[in-house]
Amino acid sequence: MKVMLGLSGGVDSAVSAYLLKQQGYDVVCCFMRNWDSMANNDVLGNPTLNNNICPQEQDYLDAKAVADKLGLPMMRIDFIKEYWDNVFTYFLDEYKKGRTPNPDIFCNKYIKFGPFLDFAKKNGCEMIAMGHYAKRVDVDGKTYLYKAKDLSKDQTYFLSQISSYQLKSCLFPLGDIEKKEVRIIAKKLDLESVMNKKDSTGVCFIGERNFKEFLENYLPAKKGDIIDIDTGRIIGKHDGVLYYTIGQRKGLGIGGISGEVAKGWFVCKKDVQKNILYVASGDEDEHLLGDSATIGMINLFNGRIEDGTHICCKFRYRQPDQGVTLYNNEDGSVKLIFDKPYKAVTPGQGCVFYDNDVCLGGGIIDKVFYKGTVRNY
Repeated sequence: MKVMLGLSGGVDSAVSAYLLKQQGYDVVCCFMRNWDSMANNDVLGNPTLNNNICPQEQDYLDAKAVADKLGLPMMRIDFIKEYWDNVFTYFLDEYKKGRTPNPDIFCNKYIKFGPFLDFAKKNGCEMIAMGHYAKRVDVDGKTYLYKAKDLSKDQTYFLSQISSYQLKSCLFPLGDIEKKEVRIIAKKLDLESVMNKKDSTGVCFIGERNFKEFLENYLPAKKGDIIDIDTGRIIGKHDGVLYYTIGQRKGLGIGGISGEVAKGWFVCKKDVQKNILYVASGDEDEHLLGDSATIGMINLFNGRIEDGTHICCKFRYRQPDQGVTLYNNEDGSVKLIFDKPYKAVTPGQGCVFYDNDVCLGGGIIDKVFYKGTVRNY
């Protein structure tokens, strides 16, 4: 079977290529370029590497070195327009609303498992493969998404919006392997370009950078008041209400207040229309707890979940599973009743559903409630 592997220039996809070859697949490697730093005037927080090669181009060279070492053909494709139209524009629109999006979820849906899959099919490949830590399991004609063996690296959270067709078309070679084994294999194969390379972080395909400075390229800063939500007094100035997240403590620029015991400030509310950032100190529970939520943009791999079903979910990546009871709404959204109040459940983030190790799908957090009142984040 001919398989096209997304080879990113990192160690995970490199070892995936090797494992697929060992399993007898006819592997074609392909590097995706989805962000044009120069065209997008993106220069902040994006340092160059050796010989003035930008990080993205260095990733390509690292991927090419892996393909050459493994004796595999290598292709390259640009999805810059698709990424801008379907991922980055959504990312900016959510921030404009004062929400906190997770673009990696939509990068998978609209790039890695969308146009990339189409490209693979047009080039004679029956399936695609990715270096994600996740498992695809086929049972009685149905395809399920399972958590990876290495739970510390499990990436099913980021796969929750891909379609059933996309899931059925993909292989995950790292599903039953731990990260430490991946590094060992890379060193045994002497994959010099990637074996000691750090894991990628930051926004999908854009990478790690000073996030506030990066956003300022697209959402210009508009300074405003920081207000103590309990007293109504102005205690500082923010750089732009869009740049802050619920529960954030660092980078607020609020010093100690004379005559008061320092308890630490945290963001508890954002008013985008009035450009006000609300903060509180002391007990987070009073301001950040929620006991239910509405989840929109629902995507399920194997059909509707019945009303009153008790499941688990993650409201953010690497969070322990949280118990909830699910009810379907007429508009296609769902309401979740939490087993107990949970802290800092944030609109715009992904909410991913699980039945033990099976990922059922997920959606996007729309509204959060506490004792019947909307948490106006």
